[in-house]
Amino acid sequence: MNQKFTLLFFIVFFLFVQQNLFSQTVNVNTSAELKAAITNVKAGSEIVMKNGVWKDLQIKFYGKGTKENPITLRAETAGKVSIEGVSNLSIGGSYLVVKDLHFKNGYTPSSSVIQFKISNDTIANYSRITNCVIDEFTQPNREVSDHWVEFWGRHNQLDNSTIVGKSNFGPTVRVFLKGNEHIYNYHQIINNHFGPRPRKGGPHGETLQIGDSDTSMSPSYTNVSNNYFDKCNGEVEIISNKSNFNEYRNNIFFESEGSLVLRHGNYCIIDGNVFIGNDNSDFIGGIRVINTGHWITNNYFYKIKGNEFRSALAVMNGIPKSPLNRYNQVTDVVVAYNSFIDCKSPFQFGVGANVDKKNVLPASEIRSARPERMLLANNLVYNSIADTIPVINYDDVKGVTFNNNILNSENKSNVTDKGIITKDFDVTKVSDYLFVPSKNEEDVYQGFDFETIKTDLFGRNRQEQNSIGAIRFPVKENSVLIKKELYGAKWFSETDENYKAKTIQVSSAKALQTALKSAKSGDILSLKSGIYKFNDPLVINKAITITSSDQSKKAELRFTSENPGFQMHPKGELHLENVVLKGDETQDAIVTLVENMSKGYNLFIENTEISNFKSVLMAYKASFADTISIDNSSIKDCLSGIHLNTEVDSKGDYNAEFVHITNSTFDNVQSTVLNYYRGGYDESTIGGNLVLKNNTFTNSGGADESGLLIQNFGIVNVDFSDNTFKDNPVKEIAILWGEKGQKPVNNTIINSGEIKIQQNLVQKLMY
Repeated sequence: MNQKFTLLFFIVFFLFVQQNLFSQTVNVNTSAELKAAITNVKAGSEIVMKNGVWKDLQIKFYGKGTKENPITLRAETAGKVSIEGVSNLSIGGSYLVVKDLHFKNGYTPSSSVIQFKISNDTIANYSRITNCVIDEFTQPNREVSDHWVEFWGRHNQLDNSTIVGKSNFGPTVRVFLKGNEHIYNYHQIINNHFGPRPRKGGPHGETLQIGDSDTSMSPSYTNVSNNYFDKCNGEVEIISNKSNFNEYRNNIFFESEGSLVLRHGNYCIIDGNVFIGNDNSDFIGGIRVINTGHWITNNYFYKIKGNEFRSALAVMNGIPKSPLNRYNQVTDVVVAYNSFIDCKSPFQFGVGANVDKKNVLPASEIRSARPERMLLANNLVYNSIADTIPVINYDDVKGVTFNNNILNSENKSNVTDKGIITKDFDVTKVSDYLFVPSKNEEDVYQGFDFETIKTDLFGRNRQEQNSIGAIRFPVKENSVLIKKELYGAKWFSETDENYKAKTIQVSSAKALQTALKSAKSGDILSLKSGIYKFNDPLVINKAITITSSDQSKKAELRFTSENPGFQMHPKGELHLENVVLKGDETQDAIVTLVENMSKGYNLFIENTEISNFKSVLMAYKASFADTISIDNSSIKDCLSGIHLNTEVDSKGDYNAEFVHITNSTFDNVQSTVLNYYRGGYDESTIGGNLVLKNNTFTNSGGADESGLLIQNFGIVNVDFSDNTFKDNPVKEIAILWGEKGQKPVNNTIINSGEIKIQQNLVQKLMY
């Protein structure tokens, strides 16, 4: 009996010692304590960072945990540890967990904010970042490139985290496959909230990039599932797949101006994803197909109105004998059991071929390799919009086989096939954005290996009852909840959505300067009639409206020193309404910061008079405006107009995404009225948007050496209509880009040169 008791005692004692050995908790209050704790860490240990601000912190978290006893670094309270300033985190070792941290108010000094390696010799495997937030942790200079999460090693995971607001160069998350220790990696990117990511005004703005051109034939096996991509608008590629055997399952792409792009690499699975567009944007896309062996199944597309590169399903033409960084031919791709609801021309084939036929690209870049051995089967297309074209082909589609694809409207496409069937059917709204057929279409095509497509979008067994499209009827209400609150770190809230803007009455220049500093974003500063004189610039670092309280007696803002009138800072949004701005020709009316414009700005000018300035707007290099709008306004007696021409590196970047000038007058603007420039041909961006409509230009432009009144070199989308040009001493009013379909419409020209169309605009190809 005593022997049994002694044995039991030693077993209990051993388990107690072992539990303490593998469950050591170390609380740290300083960076020195954190470093010491990491040095002494053992499997099963937990390092707890004290709540508060940790500034200028470069963490190197290393150790060797086990599957049963990982090593954890976490916040004392989730979300209450903020890592700020010049900071980053590197992880090296095995079975490491980082959780509950908040990166904000700073930027990384290296290539990444979080990196799954410390050095080439110390990489992370079987490690995890969870319940963390990276919030606008962007470089002061937008032209500096970094990644917010870099995957290296194998079997690492990013989950239940929120990553929002990246505005500088570089993909938000990037997976590297450089070296045998990084391929066959089986990384997991799951249950995260990505975005919003603002428009960037150029390439290199992806949200996820998995691999690169050089390693694009390598096996990755990365899994991207159950994530919410929220207004990820950085560029045309939301996800850029550049490796083999990756899976993209059950993600939601909400109003994101781009696509899931199979840019390089082969044999990917794209299953059960939801793509949500709207009626307001033609830039929201779906899936773009390049390369070999992909299976695209059970996906749901709603109101995807994009065209060509941004269509719901864009199938590219390839380049014969393509180099790794260009476009390989589409072969052996299956597109089956997908649903398209109110999408504009959902199937587009031979994308890119139409550009090549116009000789924009050199002979080595001609995209003439058509899709081969591609199968489209059991897809459902419903459209309530009249005169839509379900299939658009820019080249021959003989290599595509169609089987049992059902449309609810007449097929007005050039592509007709017995596998594209018109049939009368209705859809029923189940929840927001979700519409399903009122009855199942059960005449499905039984293709080779189709038995592997075992479920529909909601995971219900297709062997029990099969139907065409992504969704079987009936479905439970709210089967898909398009709510970002269900994804990412639950403790994180972006903004105070309950704040109601206030109107602040202002009656003096000093009061206006004070109000600008104290006002909250969205507030309105209402100016009493009178003259307001300023020597210092008015700083705009939030959303502010400046207007006159009496529209019949506009307040007049006078600027009397060489300092600019308004200075736009990152995230500044200025609405000028019903006011008068006057300078003395020594200052710019509105400028950006000369440097450190880390985030974009917006400018809206309405029913406003601007006169006697050196320029109306001076945008410096690396600054970017999402929208510049001038409407129903008068600009006169200025030395020059609007300068959006400082991105001169020919890398596809530009200073503003949308420039709308409407219903306004320009009189005696001595130099070019608008210089809006994009150098370098890049097909991965919207490419700039200019609307110049219903304006009057007189006595302007003569002092510019170019001889042009309006310069819009390289801007892709241009509406140039209903303007009047009178007595402008210029050789040419503007040069439009013929290949992009630009043409003047209903303009009146009197003694003002001509509007030219240049068919072959000389641009530097960026690849």
